[in-house]
Amino acid sequence: MLKNPAERVPGNLPSQMSSFVGRKDELAWLEQRLLPERGSGRVVSLVGVGGVGKTRLALQSARSLREAYPDGVWLVELAPLPTAAGMVAIAALVALRLVDQTTRPPAEVLSFWARDKRMLLILDSCEHMLADCVSLVPDLLAAAPELRVLVTSRERLGLQGECTLHVSPMPVSGDAVTLFVDRAVAADPGFVLHERNQPSVASICGHLDGIPLAIELAAARLSDFSLDQLHRDFDAKLPSRLNLLASSHDEESEGLTRHRTLRATIGWSHELCQPLERLLWARLSVFSNGFRADAAQAVCSDGPLPAGHVSGLLARLVEQSVVQPHTTDLDAYRMLDTIREYGADWLRELGEEHEGRLRHCNYYLRLARDASAEFNTERQEAWCQLVRLENSNLRAAVDWSLDQPDQRFALEMAGAVGFLWMHSGNPREHWCRITRALDTESAQRPSNLHALWLRGVMSVSRRDWDPTNEWGRRCEDVARNSGDAVAAAVVATHVKGCNLAVTGRLDEAIAFLSDAEQLPLRDDWIGTLQFQTRLSLSFAHLKRGDYEAASVVASEICEESRRRGEHIVGAAADSILAQVNLVRGEIECAISNATRAVQRHAKLHDACSLAMDLDVLAAVIAGAGDNHRAARIIGIGRRMWDVTVSLADSPPIATSRLACERQIRGSLGDRAFEVAYEEGFAMPYEEGMAYATQAPH
Repeated sequence: MLKNPAERVPGNLPSQMSSFVGRKDELAWLEQRLLPERGSGRVVSLVGVGGVGKTRLALQSARSLREAYPDGVWLVELAPLPTAAGMVAIAALVALRLVDQTTRPPAEVLSFWARDKRMLLILDSCEHMLADCVSLVPDLLAAAPELRVLVTSRERLGLQGECTLHVSPMPVSGDAVTLFVDRAVAADPGFVLHERNQPSVASICGHLDGIPLAIELAAARLSDFSLDQLHRDFDAKLPSRLNLLASSHDEESEGLTRHRTLRATIGWSHELCQPLERLLWARLSVFSNGFRADAAQAVCSDGPLPAGHVSGLLARLVEQSVVQPHTTDLDAYRMLDTIREYGADWLRELGEEHEGRLRHCNYYLRLARDASAEFNTERQEAWCQLVRLENSNLRAAVDWSLDQPDQRFALEMAGAVGFLWMHSGNPREHWCRITRALDTESAQRPSNLHALWLRGVMSVSRRDWDPTNEWGRRCEDVARNSGDAVAAAVVATHVKGCNLAVTGRLDEAIAFLSDAEQLPLRDDWIGTLQFQTRLSLSFAHLKRGDYEAASVVASEICEESRRRGEHIVGAAADSILAQVNLVRGEIECAISNATRAVQRHAKLHDACSLAMDLDVLAAVIAGAGDNHRAARIIGIGRRMWDVTVSLADSPPIATSRLACERQIRGSLGDRAFEVAYEEGFAMPYEEGMAYATQAPH
């Protein structure tokens, strides 16, 4: 069991990268409004200028309140999103790790899922998405009485009942100096605050109006300058910068003054950078919500900035607090929004914005192509993990391509990335983008095969049966025209075969899929479709009651899957074999196959497949007579179903699960079942997977 109860609470709060300083009064104010037992705020907004510390304050408060929200504290980062209606709901679904394979509007899906949840949702950096937030939040609060929303923004939402805290800079004589010293020690471990240097520190903090981000940027420079040099530089340069930025009006707002102070400080830090450091800063601004070192080298190197210089320059930007390193992943970095915005402005001034975005888009198109080319190999797990890590950049690349005049590029981008999203537990991301791209492009080129196939699969998911066959035919035409005989045969068969199996036309599915030519299995995404086509045949046999035929096909899939090192289709075949074993009374084989299915899907964090696998495993364990363990596994599985909004949770599947639950409940009694079930439901993901897959006693 875990020692810290807070570790059991679900959520996605990032690790704390540096110590939190001050803000005791603000934290107490937030606790009074956000504690479910006595808090008065359903929606609470932290409002202030960029760099004043709104996000850090929100996260610090949220960490202290985690135990009060059993359904989690969840961060939704809105800064990387394009300004478009409906994007906030989609971003929330992704942040909550909900697997939505329905056709309902994302806001409706989110409201329905949250209806019985006691959780805190943090909408961070809302200023450019105000209309979308104002549209979504009231509906969420109405649907989910135990939900609370914490907002950070440069302006309030303006909702009825909204509690607003205007986040001010730190007091210069108190927390501001403490923050400077804390960050100064990180830059220069020998730094000590004493009577002689305290006035200089206080003066610097005063110049910076107590704005935390400005203070951190200044303190980071102590790795290059002495405190006296830093103080003289501020006295000489910062006032002139502020004068240049000052308004000609006498009555400028306090917030605007502080914004100018921050811009001046960032500009001062920018001036102190070497020319190539400034160029890298600007080029890094094309990344969305962070980047990896190899991506930075590929996207940012060009002209005067050679690829071999990027890593050294990146290290310098980290030393200067322009770039933040990830707390655990040594190859991952990010820039704070305000600093990234400054870099983006500079990139436009240099006239490089379009070229920079194009390099970014090309890099992620190559990544999607490479992943698709190796998806049916032992590299599958690594690619799925990388797609999850790079989700924001993939989204940004697709969206930028959709805004360009030449939509041919966009359709290939949306199709290749959409295939990866679909197989990495994020199907919602590609639906609207594929539809938009297909609306403006004839889609008859071979490079668009991904997109056409995805559109066909979307029709299956949406139960649009007639359009499914039409998209299948279009896939076949494009593949045949490309000269790719295997692709031509596979894509149309896959779409039609899935259609027949999912709609319950089992005899037709078996006849059609059995007649399909079995061509040599490929390593690329077409190979994955070949595998899935065979899986549809095994599934149809299983539902038809022909267990021998289902077992033969599933065994072939499992053998080839293990040889190749792929997991997605092989794990599903393991689950089919476990169900056949259970029917035949082969309990040990059933346990082995069901456990393997859970282990393989757990590696991919595939919640939808895991939910179904755990249902099968619970039935198998119950068949072995261990009803207490089976009840816990049902609880673990319920946690997976709880983040799955999918056709997979259809009445037939739910009926099977409930029948298994009734059987176990009847054996244990209501009280013992509920205790075991709740123990399983309370397990965090890693603990639940370890328990479900451990060897039976």
